[in-house]
Amino acid sequence: MPSFSDFDFSDDLLDGLDAMGFVTPTPVQEQAIPIVLGKKDLIACAQTGTGKTAAFLLPVLEMISRTPADNSINALIIVPTRELALQIDQQVEGLGYFTGVNSLPVYGGGTGMSWEQQKKALVTGVDLVIATPGRLISHLNLGYVKFDKVQHLILDEADRMLDMGFFDDLMKIIKYLPKERQTLMFSATMPPKIRKLSSSMLQNPEQISLAISKPAEGVLQVAYMVYDQHKVSLIRHLLSGKTKYPSIIVFSSTKKNVREIHRALKQKGLQVGAISSDLEQKEREEVLREFKNKKLQILVATDILSRGIDIKEISLVINYDIPMDAEDYVHRIGRTARAQSTGVAITFINEKDQQRFGKIEQLIEMEVQKVDTPEDIGKSPKYQPNRRNHGGKKYYRKKGNFKNRGPRNKR
Repeated sequence: MPSFSDFDFSDDLLDGLDAMGFVTPTPVQEQAIPIVLGKKDLIACAQTGTGKTAAFLLPVLEMISRTPADNSINALIIVPTRELALQIDQQVEGLGYFTGVNSLPVYGGGTGMSWEQQKKALVTGVDLVIATPGRLISHLNLGYVKFDKVQHLILDEADRMLDMGFFDDLMKIIKYLPKERQTLMFSATMPPKIRKLSSSMLQNPEQISLAISKPAEGVLQVAYMVYDQHKVSLIRHLLSGKTKYPSIIVFSSTKKNVREIHRALKQKGLQVGAISSDLEQKEREEVLREFKNKKLQILVATDILSRGIDIKEISLVINYDIPMDAEDYVHRIGRTARAQSTGVAITFINEKDQQRFGKIEQLIEMEVQKVDTPEDIGKSPKYQPNRRNHGGKKYYRKKGNFKNRGPRNKR
């Protein structure tokens, strides 16, 4: 079995690993750490839950602790969301506790006081900055941020950042960095746009590709065939009395459904919290803290939590709605069965989303078991993933094209 001591880490970093409960490196860590320590550029593709964060944090922490620089920013990590920035900052605090490396999360949505705290740290210097693109550019535009001594640039969840439209922001940030630097890019998927981004940022990068777009082997997947009007009753039925699942995440595609699910489960007497973009940052952090500390058993959320939140021991994930992007299905159920553990993922499929779920099955290269809604809740739609659904409109084929003629006139 490989060991973290194989990487010639300092005793201080090994003490941090021991304190955080890290025992053996995951495959992506085993491959990436020597490359990063060798100061080479790297593009790594690995799914959620494989240990990507530690794969770049550990070697960067080691290199910073070997050659500390006063009053300067040594490493910059760019992430798509504030939640991921906070999560990585917590990892730095834990893993680097004995090394003396300090870090700063830079993200929007806070108070004027948080802005001033960020500004002060950026001016006086901090070893490692973890930032979202928009807030970082706001600081850069004011001229007091000095990136001239940055040695390491890390892009985490690079595909997500491009999906969110951050390409131009990333290009602008790059102009502030020295050309002579190490650049690391981590992504859960590898679409052509990531290749384009990597070619403009990285120099002769090493490449790692592990388990692209496949759920972890430890996830037991099942799908319920259910009409929309029965979903609330079904989720209340499934979660009532489920004490063997200490931590459960329910994903929904809309804020409206999050509120409805939260209300229904709370009425059932369950310990449940909810997170969506409607909440202020402090409220989100408080709900996450209660969930991590097991004060809440169930967390209902939009896809804001599908990536980048490191919550251990998630035993059950429920997809109340099927995500628009098949890749997001992998990220959602990747919240469970992390680090070689096991978990359960349940998906609700209505009559309109069957073709979309068929595409998910093609992506993950497996057929997910389908079960019917319990009879006392209601009937189930038949699973027909190859049947076209046009939202109730009537379509007629004419000269090789589909044309919407609307309802026929009565005669």
